[in-house]
Amino acid sequence: MSTTTTPHRLWQNTRYLTWLVSDTSKGLASALFGFAVPLLALVITNDPAQAGIIAGAGMVARVLLTLVGGIIADRHRRIVLMLVGSILGIVLAGAFTLLALGGALTFATLLVIDVLLAARSGLFDVAGESALKEIVPDDAMGRAQAANQGRDAALQLAGGPLGGLLLGVGGWLVGAVMTLCHLVAAVTAGLLGGQVRRAGIADVGALDEDDGGAPPARPNAWREFREGFGWLLSRPDLGGVMLIMTIVNLGFNAAITTAVYALQQAGHSELLIGTVSAAIGAVMLVGAIVAPLLVPRIPAGVLTIGGLAVVALGAVVLSFASAPWTVAAVLGATVLLVPALNAGMMGYFMVATPSRLLGRANSAMGVLAMGAMPLAPLIAGFGLAGLGRQGTILICAALCVVAAALAIGNRALRSLPVESRWAAHAARYEGD
Repeated sequence: MSTTTTPHRLWQNTRYLTWLVSDTSKGLASALFGFAVPLLALVITNDPAQAGIIAGAGMVARVLLTLVGGIIADRHRRIVLMLVGSILGIVLAGAFTLLALGGALTFATLLVIDVLLAARSGLFDVAGESALKEIVPDDAMGRAQAANQGRDAALQLAGGPLGGLLLGVGGWLVGAVMTLCHLVAAVTAGLLGGQVRRAGIADVGALDEDDGGAPPARPNAWREFREGFGWLLSRPDLGGVMLIMTIVNLGFNAAITTAVYALQQAGHSELLIGTVSAAIGAVMLVGAIVAPLLVPRIPAGVLTIGGLAVVALGAVVLSFASAPWTVAAVLGATVLLVPALNAGMMGYFMVATPSRLLGRANSAMGVLAMGAMPLAPLIAGFGLAGLGRQGTILICAALCVVAAALAIGNRALRSLPVESRWAAHAARYEGD
């Protein structure tokens, strides 16, 4: 990993910019499909249960195959895997386009396409995320993660309106744009491979680098999986954070879902509810723009604890807010620091994790984050039926308060420094 004596200018790093275009194109394709599939499923089947089966099957496929994707990312060249995943995306998106043009979209075909695209994401997206470690220096990783947060917020804002516009013409147009997005992702992944080779940067996985060890004669997926998870849990500066983030993700997402369900049950229009969601996304985008200014100046531990405290307070206040614009204002204020929190934690995680383990550690973090997500609508649905809106949100708020308290009590988390000192701080734990 190269080092610099002056602050790294991220936007002059052509390798990072090429990676960002590739990853963003792939992300836009996923956002469009994620928006279109539930609506298409409802139109085609006229059965919410069947639509739920399609969405649930895709989620399960992605979660399970993300674990496999982490192992693959640590075994093989990650930029090559980015290219392979994008080519597979072209094939699947093209197949979806042809099925839509031919009027052949049914419950079965939508289920198969959704599972295959989710499997593609699980198998190959981890490699793209892990490749960033070899492209961006440690002292700029926080700003790179902040930029990624801004990109994700922009996709969240644009995915729905753009998907709705395309779907208004026909499902085939959604597929055509997805195909184009994966094509751009493939071309830029190929360009990135050439840039990395010319710069003399190794595009390798775990079995070829770091400790200089030779690859085992017989790779063992279970052993490799346990090694990555075990390393992550053994790190005082990272292991506890996994539990904290899982709890707060569950609590806050369940609170948001409950608030949205309650708005719908109160008779507010889908347009108004969508506008509330868009307003929250807009605040997230503002927070992502501010995040690159905060991460180099404020210790990551302070950002994380402060952000979690604001989330916990916001969840409590949300239980007393019922009017749509009051809900939007409370949630907007609550999520303002979330991009900086995510950028600080993910940036430090990328710096602290050895490249040979990064794929598996990334997949473990992703699975923990995604694994709690299916519980959010269950908590919201059963909670609204049994406890009502305020009681359900207060339970969600209690989870957020627990996460904030665990963060405050975590000495390793409290001591996380500013971006420029992450590498030196992480090195203190390497012998543990």
